[in-house]
Order: sequence, then structure tokens, then C-alpha cells
Amino acid sequence: MSKRTLLGLLITGALIAQPLLADEAPAPAAPEATTAAPAAPAVKAERGSNLVSLKELDSKAPARRSLNIQTWNTAEGAKVLFVEAHELPMFDLRLTFAAGSSQDQNAPGIAVLTNAMLNEGVKGKDVGAIAAGFEGLGAEFGNGAYRDMAVASLRSLSAVDKREPALKLFEEVTGKPTFPADSLARIKNQLLTGFEYQKQNPGSLAGKELFSKLYGNHPYGHPSEGTEKSIPPITLAQLKAFHAKAYAAGNVVIALVGDLSRDEAQAIAAQVSGALPKGPAMAKLAEPGTPAFGESHIEFPSKQTHLMLAQLGIERNDPDYPALNMGNSILGGGGFGSRLMTEVREKRGLTYGVSSGFTSMRVQGPFMISLQTRADVSEGTLKLVKDILRDFLANGPTQKELDDAKRELAGSFPLSTASNSDIVGQLGAIGFYDLPLTYLEDFMNKSQDVTIEQIKEVMNKHLSADKMVIVTAGPTVPQKPLPPPTDRPAEQPLGVPEH
Repeated sequence: MSKRTLLGLLITGALIAQPLLADEAPAPAAPEATTAAPAAPAVKAERGSNLVSLKELDSKAPARRSLNIQTWNTAEGAKVLFVEAHELPMFDLRLTFAAGSSQDQNAPGIAVLTNAMLNEGVKGKDVGAIAAGFEGLGAEFGNGAYRDMAVASLRSLSAVDKREPALKLFEEVTGKPTFPADSLARIKNQLLTGFEYQKQNPGSLAGKELFSKLYGNHPYGHPSEGTEKSIPPITLAQLKAFHAKAYAAGNVVIALVGDLSRDEAQAIAAQVSGALPKGPAMAKLAEPGTPAFGESHIEFPSKQTHLMLAQLGIERNDPDYPALNMGNSILGGGGFGSRLMTEVREKRGLTYGVSSGFTSMRVQGPFMISLQTRADVSEGTLKLVKDILRDFLANGPTQKELDDAKRELAGSFPLSTASNSDIVGQLGAIGFYDLPLTYLEDFMNKSQDVTIEQIKEVMNKHLSADKMVIVTAGPTVPQKPLPPPTDRPAEQPLGVPEH
């Protein structure tokens, strides 16, 4: 995990950005916003291709890239997914371990610490030499740890003279890190500094409280990065033991995309798998219990109040996901034009932004609605949001809303496989969540076939406006009535959201 990534994790705290497939991981699919089709890096035109006018594209969805996914298991038990792509002389490799904070057990933060320490030292090389080694080969190393998973990735040129030394260094970093004591002390200090920052961030405080209320003692309930009490006692011996168990070959999905033959991909997967500790997959997580719904408040001096509403949602492989994704896009996951944004921001000027989303994970992840609003209208805004959800569950979307959402998904979905880095993230998630190899195509087809009645059915199956866990963070001040809805609100939301 880079230092910038570590800082970002600390700042966001318990909040999640949700990719299309993976849980919190920054897969190219979309993070820990939530269930809308993902954005991706811009796609370079193939040589010899011609630009197509926007007018021509108006009534047609962009072509979707067809993936020929090959899969096998290594001798050590690692699952491999591979897509051959020879357009560029490079390849992307991504290891996805069931080694996120849900495996922390009695040492909250150990998963994040272990992952952050991977590239801090190997035999004969410190963190600077490792970085220089990858850079000198034109290769990029990346890593991160989240609630469900921990990842390590490599992008390298496919030429043998570049590929082989890059893979050798990568397998040392992932399979045989030395966990230098001075690096551990430095990263612990970074985490502790981040905890102090979070105390001044009402959004972070609210997010932590929300997950605690929603999940209780379940492994999803504690902050991924640990706490100021749990981090200092973690030892090097604990990190090494966690690595030996959680980074085992039987606990990883290996995704490969790029300028490789099947034989070359098999050799790479065997090399990487063989360098990892030997061991089986981690045990499946227990299902979370039913939370006690209701509202709690964190007093915080501020001009704005954070509002967070949540309840348990779905597992990643739930068959209702396509219809739920479409319904949520209309409700609040689709940005401008969604119900929540239209009613709360556009018609009343109560917020800079509001969003909703399902974060689907190995076991039930959260459904969440979040926003900031002026402190003096926070109670009315909270009631309005609940009323909007209640109305949506009762009546569902309009046909126009559904048609618009389908068209939006058809236009944006090809970006989820626009580049090799996008594809390798999708493959990692397909393997990690045990989804069918045809999942991407199936998801798109099911989404385009969904009806208003199906959306109403699945949204009511999984959600209730009266059973939300609600956390607010802000000052206690006299409340004002909400302004009536209008096309031109008299009072606009405060500028950039606080914190």
C-alpha cells in the first residue's frame, strides 16, 4: 500500500466506495459511487480507427468488449483467470487475497498493516531499493487492504528481459517480505496521526459509528484501519503469522490480462503461486446479525450536519443484484437526475450532494444513503430523505426513469472493460466472489430486461424505510421548516461540503 493510499484510507475511515464487482477495492470497475456502472480511464483509439460523430452514437450503445476468460488452478490451489490481449506489449497481474480487515480477529488493523508492509523490505532490499527496482524496469507495483480483501498488483512490459526481473521482485514482495521494524514504527505513526485527524472529521466519526451500529461484533463492524488502542500493540511476529496464513496460495485469486500466451500465463501464475506461503483458503465469514434500527447523534461543532442512513443489504453473488443496481441508480446512485438529488438538492437546495448505494460483499454489505445539510434543517432533511425512500419502495420508478437508467448503463458499461487494468480488476472480483465467467454479459442483459415491477419487488425485499440505522453528526441547533419544492430554490446549499 502506497503512503498516499494509506493516507486516503485514514481520511475516508469507514466509508466505502463501491465498484461494480469488488467490495471496497479500487478496482477499475468503479471503492469502497456505489452501484452505478463504473467509470474508467479514457480509451485510446486503435490505429487506423475513425472518429464517430456524437449524432451517430445518439441512438446506439457503444460496442462492448467481448472477453474470452480462461481459468485454471495452480498446483498450490490458487484460482487463475486470464484474458489474452496483444494490443499493447505489456501485462497486468492482480492478486486478490481474502485478507481484508474482516480477518483481523482480535487485532483490528493487522490486515492493513500487513499489506502496507509488503513493499517495505525483502532480503537485500529496503523500501527505496524495491521502488527503484520496479521503476528501473518500467514496472508498477500497487497494493491495498479493505474489508473483504487485500490486493497486490503488477504492471510490466511483456518482453522477457523486463518481465522476468519484475516478476522476481514481485514474488519476493508478496511472498517473502521481511517486515522491517523501522518501517512498522513509521506506518504505525501514520495510522495514529490519521486517527487524530479523524477526531476532527464528523463524516469519519459518523461512518465509524454507523458500521459499529450496523454490524456490532461482526468482523465488518470495526474500522478497517484499526483503532488508536489496537494498532500500537501489534508486533512483527503477529504480522508474519498473519501473512503466512492470509497470503497463502490457497487463499488467492490470480488475475492476468495482457500480451501473454496461455503457456506464458500458466508459467507466471505457477511462479507467483509457488512463491507464496503454502496453505488453504480462509474460512467463510459468518452472516451478520439483525441490527437494532434507530437514530444516534454525535455532537460536533459545525455549520453542517452529516446524515447517514443504512441497513444490511446483499451478498455479492445475490441474484437480485442487477435489479437492485438499476433501482438504486434511479433512487440515488446515478448522480444528477436521481430521485434523491432532484428532490433534496435541485428542488430545495438542501445539500451539495446526496447518494445511495449497495456495497455488496462476501456476506451482507450495507445499503447506505449519505449527505450533508445545513444544521438548522437537518431534522426536516432526514425526514424528507426517508419519505423519498418510502415513496420509491411503494411506487417504484417511472417508465421514463427506468428507460433513462438503462440507456445510461448501456452507454457507460463498456468502460468497465475499456483497458487491461479495468479487465484485471473485473477478473479478480469474478474469481474472488465466485461469479460465473459470463457474469459481465449476464449482468448487462439482466439489467436491460428488468421491469418496474421487478425493481419494486427486490427493493422491498431487501429494504425498509422504517428499519434504518441512522447516525447524524453535527451541532444541536433550533430547526427551521424546509422550503417548499421549486425549480429555483431561494437558498442554495452551502459551498463545498465540510470535511
